[in-house]
Amino acid sequence: MDVIPLNPGFGAELRGVTLADVAADDAAYAAVRAAFEEHSVLVFRGQEVDDDIQLAFSRRFGPPEVTKVGSMGTGSHFVILSTFGPDGKVVPSDHRQQLRARANQLWHTDSSFKRVPALTSILSARIIPEHGGETEFISTRLAFERLDKELAKRLENSFAWHSYAHSRSKVATGLATSEEVDALPPVCWRMVWRNPVNGRGAIYLASHAYGVEGMDADAGKALIEQLTDAATTPGVSYLHPWKQGDVVMWDNRATMHRGRPWPAHEGRLMIRTTISATDADGVPSMRAPSQQAAE
Repeated sequence: MDVIPLNPGFGAELRGVTLADVAADDAAYAAVRAAFEEHSVLVFRGQEVDDDIQLAFSRRFGPPEVTKVGSMGTGSHFVILSTFGPDGKVVPSDHRQQLRARANQLWHTDSSFKRVPALTSILSARIIPEHGGETEFISTRLAFERLDKELAKRLENSFAWHSYAHSRSKVATGLATSEEVDALPPVCWRMVWRNPVNGRGAIYLASHAYGVEGMDADAGKALIEQLTDAATTPGVSYLHPWKQGDVVMWDNRATMHRGRPWPAHEGRLMIRTTISATDADGVPSMRAPSQQAAE
C-alpha cells in the first residue's frame, strides 16, 4: 500500500489497496487504520463499490449507524444522498432533497448531534454531476494546534451543545421534521477531542453547534463562529473533485467537511455509511461531567 499525501498536514490517497482487501485481510485493515489515525482523510480511487462491499469495509472500523428517521435510507446502514425522485428524474431546486443537500454545504462533522457520535464516515460516488459537487475538508486537529495556547487550554474543559434542528434551520424553517426533532434532542460534547492513539487534540465543532455550556447565548455563538472561521481560513482545505469509483473516508473527530454546490438540474447520488465511535475511540472523555455522573 502506498500513502500519497494530498494536503499539507492531513489527507492522503491510498494506492494498492481496495475496500475488499480491507474487509477480508487483517494486515490490510491495520495499515489503513494506521493511515486513518495519522491523515484523517483517506481517498481510494478506482474502486468497484456496491452496498455489500462498502458495508463490509465499514464494519472493520466499528459498529455501523442505523440511518435516522427522516433520511433516505431510514432503518438501514446506508444514508442515501440523492437528488433523484422516484421517477428517476432530478427533483426541483426547492424540493426537500435539494434543500437537505444545501444543508450539507455548511461546515459540519457527521453525527455530532447524536447521543453516540461518529468515528468515521465512508462516502462512495455512484452518480456525479458534470460540474461542481466536490467535497471540501479541513483539519480541526491542525486548527487546534494553530490556536493561542491560552484559548486552546480553555477549550479543553469547555463543552458545546449540538442540535440537528439548529443546523437545518439555517437553510429553511421546518427542514428538520417534528419527528426528527423529537428523535434527536440536543447533546453536549467537549470542544476538544483527543485521539487515544496519538494524543493529538482537535476542535470538535460543526454547524450543529449552537451554544457553549456556562456562557450566555450570544457569547457562546460568537466563540463557535470564531473557532469555525479560524479552522476554515482560506488556503487550508483539501477539495476533493469526485470521479466515478471514488470512495473517501474521514475522521469525524478531527475534521469538518462540506459539500460544494452543483447545478440543480444535474443529478447526484452518493451513498454514505457512518461508523459510531466507541469507548476505545475516546467517547467517554468527550461527555460533560454531568453526563458522566448520570451514566
